[in-house]
Amino acid sequence: MTGIISQNLNRSSGLVKESAGGISWDTTAKTSNFTAEVGKGYFINTTSAAITATLPASAEIGDIVAFKDYTGTFNSNNLTIGRNGHNIQGLAINSVISTIRASVVLVYVDSTKGWVYTVESNVSDLEAAVFVAATGGTITTSGDFKIHTFTSSGTFEVTSAGNSKGSNSVDYLVVAAGGGGGANSGGGGGGGGFRTNFPQPATGGLPVSAQEYPITIGAGGVDGGNNPGDPIATNGGNSIFSSITSAGGGYGGSPVHTFCGTRNGDGGSGGSGGGGGTGSGSPISNDGGAGNTPPVSPPQGNNGGAGSSGPNCGSTGGGGGGAGAVGDTGQTPGSDPFTNMGACGGAGTANSINGSSVTYAGGGGGTRQYTPGSGRNVPVGGSGGAGGGGNGGSQGAQGSVASAAGGANTGGGGGGAHNNTAGGNGGSGVVIVRYKFQ
Repeated sequence: MTGIISQNLNRSSGLVKESAGGISWDTTAKTSNFTAEVGKGYFINTTSAAITATLPASAEIGDIVAFKDYTGTFNSNNLTIGRNGHNIQGLAINSVISTIRASVVLVYVDSTKGWVYTVESNVSDLEAAVFVAATGGTITTSGDFKIHTFTSSGTFEVTSAGNSKGSNSVDYLVVAAGGGGGANSGGGGGGGGFRTNFPQPATGGLPVSAQEYPITIGAGGVDGGNNPGDPIATNGGNSIFSSITSAGGGYGGSPVHTFCGTRNGDGGSGGSGGGGGTGSGSPISNDGGAGNTPPVSPPQGNNGGAGSSGPNCGSTGGGGGGAGAVGDTGQTPGSDPFTNMGACGGAGTANSINGSSVTYAGGGGGTRQYTPGSGRNVPVGGSGGAGGGGNGGSQGAQGSVASAAGGANTGGGGGGAHNNTAGGNGGSGVVIVRYKFQ
């Protein structure tokens, strides 16, 4: 009768033969890896673990095999159909079936297409694995991943968006530039904003499509002038990839003065805040700048430390904030103002998106200022935070030490400068993009 498939039951062997389809079904469900035989169908039980069903090594045109999700667990423990030297759907890759209750029948067609699906019941994901492919930046490889590093502005062009069977998203690290260190007894610049999704959170990577993604690398903040009418230091530039913008680090406070300050020396707000400069008396202030400005979650940086105020110029500038820690607060002179040192910049944060651990976005160190005139050694400026933060400058009877710039392409803040000198420039930013390519 047309439309009816007759079945011959052989209960002793456990096989049910569908004569019209040429398939004998093995009714004993498979619970571990196995090699399929031509002409047979298999019920697959992946309750405990994923299973690989390897296709026959020898195949002739018209050969047929079939598989069925016996327990409705392919979505949690997949079935992999191993090609065993033959193409599947014309591609030299295994098929992975991850749809609950899937049923598939494969027929060997020829050596070009190999095994082809002729029946696909409740199957939505039998497509071949396609991986992200892209150009731009400096490209390196780590295992199955490609890494694009941008140390200057450019374009990340996705030429293949991939799919869920291969890859269709990217990891990123976006570090903005550090702020400039404060001049003339200034605070350290803040580290650039630090944003990343590596390693990927539970929500996965950043989806991409086949298009160009402009990359912006922030330039380091620069110091202002040393005279009361000169501009103050500047924030670092923003770094941008796709929807991710990391804010430049805040500038270090610059209380330009003849003796202890004639204008406010507050640090600037930014990815991490700049440290406050030294100061003394109203209306002078020397607060540290706010980090994570504008606010994002998780935070992209920390606050800068306040500078110290005192009865003389033995004060110290505050350290710039870093991606991993706040900047230190400047020390107020005690009975012996020579004993204190410049405040340290906040530490940056380490990341291994490029295959090795690198620390980024440290805050700049604050200055250690003292008016020359005694027989003491040169005082010590604050150390820059790990991750490219520049050291603070210092001045004393035996000489002076200039402030240091933040590290290039680290997002480190510049160090604060001693009296009548300029602070260190902030370090430029960096963008790194990583994806699975095979």
